[in-house]
Amino acid sequence: MIARFGEPPRQDQTYKLRPGAYAVLLQTGLRGDRMLITYQAAPDDEFQLPGGGIDPGESPVSALHREVLEETGWTMGRARRVGAYRRFTFMPEYDMWAEKLCSIYVARPAHRVGPPTENGHTAHWVSVDAALGLLANSGDRFFAEQFLR
Repeated sequence: MIARFGEPPRQDQTYKLRPGAYAVLLQTGLRGDRMLITYQAAPDDEFQLPGGGIDPGESPVSALHREVLEETGWTMGRARRVGAYRRFTFMPEYDMWAEKLCSIYVARPAHRVGPPTENGHTAHWVSVDAALGLLANSGDRFFAEQFLR
């Protein structure tokens, strides 16, 4: 059984399945443990785990590498899947109600290529504690906390 986070599905809506892959990107070092998260200005003003939808014909890990690069400007090392959750939401950028099936991975940031290329996204290095307080999505927070604590 896959856990659900967020609002329950609405009975008056039909949902389209939208699989996605998201990363807990952790760096350890002399300055302590830090996470690389993304800030998305629209459609909702929020901090998120980097990641997004898996395109047709794309593997989850390939989608994850692409999305992390687009949203943070960083490449990442080998990703390890740690779980999944479902979330029912309206996606205004696609004008659709979606059942998001979110696969969560853990990886290390590898190399900064440049700024994020996806409009409205900025990358932020924050402490682990700060990240857990900033992540807007309860499913993202749950999996980040499970892995980090």
